[in-house]
Amino acid sequence: MKIYFCLFIFLITATFKTWGEDVIFRANAPSSVIKERTFQVSYTVNDADAKNFRGPSFGELEVKFGPSSSVSMSTQIINGKTTTSSSLMFTYVVQASKEGSFNIPPATISVDGKSYTSNALIIKVLPPDKNAPQSSSGNNMSSQGNLGSSASASLNVSSDDLFIRAIASKQTVYEQEAFVLTYKLFSRYESTGIDNSNVKFPDYEGFMTQELDIAASQWQLENVNGKNYKTAVLRQLVMFPQRSGTLTIPAAKIGTVVGVYVPNSSRNPFNIPMGGVQEVKKVLMTPALTINVKSLPDGKPASFSGALGDFTMSSSIFPEQPKTNEGVTVKLIFRGTGNIKLMKNPEIKFPADFETYDPKVDNNFKATSSGMTGSKTIEYLAIPRHPGDFVIPSAEFSYFDLKTQSYKTLKTPEYKLHVEKGSGNAAGSVVSNYTDQESLKLLNRDIRYIKTGDLHIKPRGEFIFGTWPYYLWYLIPLIIAVALFVIFRKQAKENANLALVRTKKANKVAGKRLKKAAVYLKENQKEEFYDEVLKASWGYLSDKLSIPVSELSKDNVESELAGSGVENALIAEFMDILHSCEFARYAPVGDDNSMEKIYRRTTEVINEMESTIKKRNNS
Repeated sequence: MKIYFCLFIFLITATFKTWGEDVIFRANAPSSVIKERTFQVSYTVNDADAKNFRGPSFGELEVKFGPSSSVSMSTQIINGKTTTSSSLMFTYVVQASKEGSFNIPPATISVDGKSYTSNALIIKVLPPDKNAPQSSSGNNMSSQGNLGSSASASLNVSSDDLFIRAIASKQTVYEQEAFVLTYKLFSRYESTGIDNSNVKFPDYEGFMTQELDIAASQWQLENVNGKNYKTAVLRQLVMFPQRSGTLTIPAAKIGTVVGVYVPNSSRNPFNIPMGGVQEVKKVLMTPALTINVKSLPDGKPASFSGALGDFTMSSSIFPEQPKTNEGVTVKLIFRGTGNIKLMKNPEIKFPADFETYDPKVDNNFKATSSGMTGSKTIEYLAIPRHPGDFVIPSAEFSYFDLKTQSYKTLKTPEYKLHVEKGSGNAAGSVVSNYTDQESLKLLNRDIRYIKTGDLHIKPRGEFIFGTWPYYLWYLIPLIIAVALFVIFRKQAKENANLALVRTKKANKVAGKRLKKAAVYLKENQKEEFYDEVLKASWGYLSDKLSIPVSELSKDNVESELAGSGVENALIAEFMDILHSCEFARYAPVGDDNSMEKIYRRTTEVINEMESTIKKRNNS
């Protein structure tokens, strides 16, 4: 009775659909198959009551069997709540008699009187292995454990049957031009896996990198030099070369585990030799890859800071009619594809009477095969302190357009502002009424006049007049005024030298970035933390050595620091920090202790380097 009762409950619940569930009708098939070898094409809808299935036209592909239908149901009970789902599948067995790419159009089906269409499919048919024996069924995959070859009697794994490649989407690029580096595994063995304990990717010296998200490894078929291989993408990176010349991507090491069929002398009752599959570990190395990096053409605009790609820029200002002591925000929005993550913020020149603040930057982009795609929003805040008419001049942003192979400049409009008097004190503004001396006022404060009358003036000698303290009252302010004039004039000359200003503020700017990295450290945001530490390190070097970031390399940094009197041990420590950060960004698991160690080392090294360079300059 219990069994009948359970079956009854199951059948009752199976008749109910999940309310609000969307109908999904999908087609599935391998993206690549081998000629004369059968494969399956299936169509699945998540409603077992679907009707009127109409299969597609397979064209030159031959349908060997189908469509066959099957129904599957599942019931879940979570916290006392029962949910039931069902699906209906139609399956074809198909064979390709010639090579090429074939399109399978969508199929249709009806659910509750409404028609639904599946996705279309593209099937790539590969040639069979050269010199491979053909079975009567047309299947050239050996049942012995590897594709298109006879059973292996030894545990030797041939480099022709198992290898890895590093594939660059471009091998000739401009500085900062993005290209994709793909690590792909090729195997002729049915059972192939990765030994994660024996994987080491190189240090990409001379490149800034951004890892691409790839789906879980799914094997595909590829024909290489007449042989069919199972292939899987292991890793993809977007690479940004940082200097021109010939750059080398060193070899990567990948540990693999394959199942090799090993026959033996025993036989089964049908007198057929028996054997087994044994796991074999093999370490694969990718060949070194050479990238030819071209320098950007001459004729760079003054506002060019190394941006490459295809960008648009829009700007706005708020409010358009501000008042004194109220914030004015200029917003720039960049959209496009390229090295947007590395681009510098354009300069907005506010009037001298405006108090300015550091811009707020919001990045919203992701890594794609074309580079970084998305948007970057920059908000500049300034506060006018005095009323009047002001002009915010047009700002420029230049980039190198890879499509047209030319420089392009984007400009913001010129903003004219009429600033009205707002709330707050406006010290120094005097309101005067000459008809009545008693009404003269100085902003919120009346001037009280001294009453005149009988005055007793002391004779000379009884007060300070004519003595040396009396003359000091005039001499001391004069000396102070001259000293301030000399100091301010020196500061003005120094401020006019932008390179000198950047050099002096290098440590301060790096400190701000390291504070931001400390926030990411507390929040355990690994990628953002290492990005900020790298920006702080490269930015410090750029400011301190007066070398643009786009022209920095580990080679010229070492020589410049050595020329600045920095000890070799300290230079080696700084280079090690850069290596550690670039490698740690792509480590599979973040280590809080490692992040804290990197942060502490970076802070100490920059401070020690700053002290060394200052001592040398002072001497």
